[in-house]
Amino acid sequence: MPHSAAYVFRVTQNQTAGVTFILLGFSEYPDLQVPLFLVFLTIYTVSVLGNLGMIAIIKLSPKLHTPMYFFLSHLSFVEFCYSSVVTPKLLETLLVEDRSISFAACVSQFFFACICVVTETFMLAAMAYDRFVAVCNPLLYTVAMSPKLCALLVAASYFWGITCSSVFIYFLLTLNFCGTKVINNFVCEHSAIVAVACSDPYVSQLSIVIFAIFDEVSSLGIVVTSYVFIFVTVMRMPSTAGRYKAFSTCASHLTAIAIFHGPILFLYCVPTTKSSWLLVKIASIFYTVVIPMLNPLIYSLRNKDVKQAARRLINSQLLCHKC
Repeated sequence: MPHSAAYVFRVTQNQTAGVTFILLGFSEYPDLQVPLFLVFLTIYTVSVLGNLGMIAIIKLSPKLHTPMYFFLSHLSFVEFCYSSVVTPKLLETLLVEDRSISFAACVSQFFFACICVVTETFMLAAMAYDRFVAVCNPLLYTVAMSPKLCALLVAASYFWGITCSSVFIYFLLTLNFCGTKVINNFVCEHSAIVAVACSDPYVSQLSIVIFAIFDEVSSLGIVVTSYVFIFVTVMRMPSTAGRYKAFSTCASHLTAIAIFHGPILFLYCVPTTKSSWLLVKIASIFYTVVIPMLNPLIYSLRNKDVKQAARRLINSQLLCHKC
């Protein structure tokens, strides 16, 4: 496999040396270029500050050194990487007339974006299992969710993300591309890339469908199973206050899952016809730009521990500044 992959890469490198892609983006709306740039720049700034701020708060607050916040810090890191892979190029295409991108840069963007998407998919599943243990086995939570297990779950999420992305790139590099091709999107997404291939993309499309179905079914299976047990356990609690507390600890995670998996299912269920490309672009915007901003807001606004930790850090910094 490594030798064949290297051979395919060398052949593809020779074949695609002069290939250039043009990201169409939102060029059909020239009057909206500047307003869209300002909107996306604001969202990206909030996303970067929110995710890096979440990581800093968790790292600097000993009270937040628990499995749940360990997963959340890695989720914020993945979201930061994802938005940084996609959004800067989007902002560039809104400002300059030259929207071209080299074949290598386009494939690299897809590679790293895919790693982030798959990693986040299973990171959310690991967080669902963490909530299951916390609610259903609270007395064994510290033992069951040991630092070793948490590190293993996070490492497995990253590993599987890299594996899936490598498989997609391998089959993508077996395709032939020629000349200058227009990609009807603002991001180098798989379906948009194979749509401009000069050879039959069936195998490449089949590979991503198989892996996408496996990832969605397996990760959502873990999430649904975990929350079924959580729901049964919570409904058996005699105290209304106890039920409310248990549900409130899961509300942020459930919201993050809903806004993450919804656009994925939409993007892969909508046929890529000419009339559907605008819907695909809108869903891609929500998925690649908006969601990385929403997650830190969801977990900070709905989480009392995070808000208290942020206040303590701010107050301590102000006190140090006065001193």
